Amino acid sequence: MQRIGILALLCLGLLTNCSERKIAQRNLKREFRAVWITTFDHMDFPQEKGEPPHVHKKELVDLLNFHQRNGINAIFFQVRPAADAFYKSKIELWSQWLTGEQGQAPAPAWDPLTFLVKECHRRNMELHAWINPYRAVYNVKYDDTHPQHITKTHPEWFVTYGKHKQFNPGIPAVQQYLKRVVADIATRYDIDGIHFDDYFYPYKRGKLRFRDDSIFQKYSTTVRNIHDWRRQNVNQLIKQVHDTLQDIKPYLKFGVSPFGVWRNKSQDMTGSDTDVGQTSYDALYADVLKWLREGWIDYVAPQLYWRIGHPKANYANLVKWWANHAYGRHVYVGHAFYKIGENKNASWKTGKELPNQIKMSRQYPRVLGNVYFRSRFLQENPAHITDTLRRHLYKHLALIPDMPWKTKAYPNEPRNAFIMRQANKISLKWQPPLVTVSGDTAAYYVVYRFPVKLEIPDFSQPRYIRSITRENHYEETVSSFGKQYYYGVSAVGRLHNESLPVTVK
Repeated sequence: MQRIGILALLCLGLLTNCSERKIAQRNLKREFRAVWITTFDHMDFPQEKGEPPHVHKKELVDLLNFHQRNGINAIFFQVRPAADAFYKSKIELWSQWLTGEQGQAPAPAWDPLTFLVKECHRRNMELHAWINPYRAVYNVKYDDTHPQHITKTHPEWFVTYGKHKQFNPGIPAVQQYLKRVVADIATRYDIDGIHFDDYFYPYKRGKLRFRDDSIFQKYSTTVRNIHDWRRQNVNQLIKQVHDTLQDIKPYLKFGVSPFGVWRNKSQDMTGSDTDVGQTSYDALYADVLKWLREGWIDYVAPQLYWRIGHPKANYANLVKWWANHAYGRHVYVGHAFYKIGENKNASWKTGKELPNQIKMSRQYPRVLGNVYFRSRFLQENPAHITDTLRRHLYKHLALIPDMPWKTKAYPNEPRNAFIMRQANKISLKWQPPLVTVSGDTAAYYVVYRFPVKLEIPDFSQPRYIRSITRENHYEETVSSFGKQYYYGVSAVGRLHNESLPVTVK
């Protein structure tokens, strides 16, 4: 084994760590690449509800393998589509979209969330438990909820709005209940984060009123404006979830994917140059900027589902606006994969729109990734855009961006790395790093390969990454074998801080 001198490595490591944010969008070594897997009405998973566990397990494995090939490194899995559970919960009932009947446990017994976390981590994917906090019954006309469903045991907690039934955010007991649900998942599962989507107060339907006046009169003590009170209710839930996760597992991430327009500039000078009828702040009562400023969420994934040049909501304006309002947190752009191929606009129809949006998002250092809605549309590969991701935009592997406000600790470098060469095969092996004083160790490893002509390895460039693995070894076949390549390996902690690398020749 041969290693770069420790002084040179230290300099390189410091240089990389200090400058990485400035060059991340140029070299894309770190980029969050996620996809939503929807379980509501079994849209993405499962294909058929009520199938035996081995069928559903294979389906999940096939999904993860597919997305891994496309360069995806994070999954948003909908574990709670309608006050129910795609996991073994003592608080809420098994989802009808898993077993075919609400409250019926899968047989033989298995826990999809436990299984999925393990399979994601095996592939070095993060798993964020996606929760719909307030939705309880999607269509009251066809309400077939179990007698023990929360809408039946606590009917006073709910408001029917149009065809939907949802929790009333203004009731303190509701906030405590939802916090308990989140705490249960965070405590019992090795997830990487909790994810909320855009459904807070419901999208407005004409002149239909959300009937919470009596609750407003009962619980509003300091806020006399019902609109401000509603925002306060949502703010309280977001802060409580943040504080709960900090108490249970401080390393867990908390993120939200809000409606893509916070406010129009005509409503607020801070708002975006848009002209949409409903906004996150005014219609859904989601003051996302406050959550970012206060540090209650770790990332925001605004749903920017409009095209570049849209007359009322131009993607180009919106991605820039969100980049300028990150407040030190991560921004991941939410993309409408389902629009690809539609005939309403030429750029969507031909498939040019999404690649252009991704390239545009990469111009902003504060935009650190992209999220795609939703899994099945990627599988359908409209206009060959999934192929474009795999072969071009996500050609190289990427590490997930680090979050320095969560930890600044780095693991030690791997130990005793060595290489064996046989015919046209190389085998690289190493030992885990020594645990640091603060308890940091490796969650996974990054293997690099450099041409011999590159005398000083450049660990900042993703094109040199060969593997991101949880194993302590790596093998590959190399044609025209000789001294054409040498290798490097680094250790990466759970929150994606990378150790000093070691080189092996």
